[in-house]
Amino acid sequence: MSQEKNLETLAFEVRENAYAPYSNFKVGAAVMSESGVKYAGCNVENIAYPEGTCAEAGAIAAMVAAGDTRLTEVFVVADSKEPVSPCGGCRQKIAEFGAKDTKVTLANLDGVRVSMTMAELLPGAFSTDHMDTDHKDRD
Repeated sequence: MSQEKNLETLAFEVRENAYAPYSNFKVGAAVMSESGVKYAGCNVENIAYPEGTCAEAGAIAAMVAAGDTRLTEVFVVADSKEPVSPCGGCRQKIAEFGAKDTKVTLANLDGVRVSMTMAELLPGAFSTDHMDTDHKDRD
């Protein structure tokens, strides 16, 4: 990925590469890893609809494939009336690799931007804290 470009530019550029012949709803996403490297992804549809992948998932997969496992910022853009919001699965993916204070910016092509934290995007996110197997305090 080009490190000179900001997340917004990367997300807008990669959105143009989206493969969306069925919905015509192109989405671009870019994430910044804890190491400062930026990764981009776009949605890729499939005729077997549930087998498509979201832009956020693609950007996170590229990050993990490169060896980074923590993200610090996310930018998502689509041609929608309101800034596009990640689906539930992508919210959980962002929570998996981010922190409660990870900045998430949602955008549309008309210049509208909404920024929030991961905790605001997915309050009560399922996390490893829920998987604590030490139940010594129970009766």
